[in-house]
Amino acid sequence: MTGGAKPLALAPAMAENLARWLDSERATRDRSDHTIRAYQADLLAFLAFLGGYHGTPALPATLAGLTQSDMRAFAAAERDRGISPRSLARRLSATRSFIRWMSDRHGFDASRALASRSPKFTRSLPRPLAPDQAQAVLDIAASAHPEAWIAARDAAVLTLLWGCGLRISEALGLDGADWPLREVLTLRGKGGKERQVPVLPIARKAIADYLRLCPYPLEAKAPLFRGARGGRLSPTLVASAMRQARQVLGLPPTATPHALRHSFATHLLAAGGDLRTIQELLGHASLSTTQVYTGVDDAHLMAVYRAAHPRA
Repeated sequence: MTGGAKPLALAPAMAENLARWLDSERATRDRSDHTIRAYQADLLAFLAFLGGYHGTPALPATLAGLTQSDMRAFAAAERDRGISPRSLARRLSATRSFIRWMSDRHGFDASRALASRSPKFTRSLPRPLAPDQAQAVLDIAASAHPEAWIAARDAAVLTLLWGCGLRISEALGLDGADWPLREVLTLRGKGGKERQVPVLPIARKAIADYLRLCPYPLEAKAPLFRGARGGRLSPTLVASAMRQARQVLGLPPTATPHALRHSFATHLLAAGGDLRTIQELLGHASLSTTQVYTGVDDAHLMAVYRAAHPRA
């Protein structure tokens, strides 16, 4: 597709196949709604490229004829559009998965297209906050907004991220029925993996302070953390509160809400927590992911492995 040409409409047959593949990913791989939306955007971008590249809407037969050169052309077009290497790697991975699914469904050989490789990218290492910095963020958030209940809300959410190691989606996914939080909170994270996380008294107090000021009634099926209009709180607003706090404190841009989750893990390890326990609290599938979060060196990781594995 060149210049400002209007993208070709998606062929009905391809739209139906895409919808079925997304349903399959959701059902058989337990993908989150966020992941499904990302995959949908990835595939729509790919199919739009094919439409412009061949001058006609992409059909199953179009996928059957794909070559490595076609996949490289798509990757080059995406890079020209300014997509990051990490996003491009995910986009190509989703595209290959869809092509593989289509080849099984329609009985064609997709080996030429599937032979293409994703670009390498350097995974940025998380930068946790020092304990006094994390506490300062909470203190500032608790008084930053002119409306007291919103300031208390922001502080409560950030307290859950740092004090319990929750993902922001997990904190904002809590409903009124989850209150009062028990001493151990059961969460279902990525890939449907269930874990239990201890809830500190300071986190329960922060939420109680917020609920006491919140103008909306606590309802079992309503969000626990509400936006100004009463709907579920957006992650963007939590990021905004964090941004204000880091500007006041002079912290780097890496001081995001997710950095508080990194800090939870790092501070636990510094206090003597073992890597395996921290892995369970974070809900990670592998120790190597936890290692990245906590900045643990390879020697420490292997020591934990030798101590934990029955055949080590």
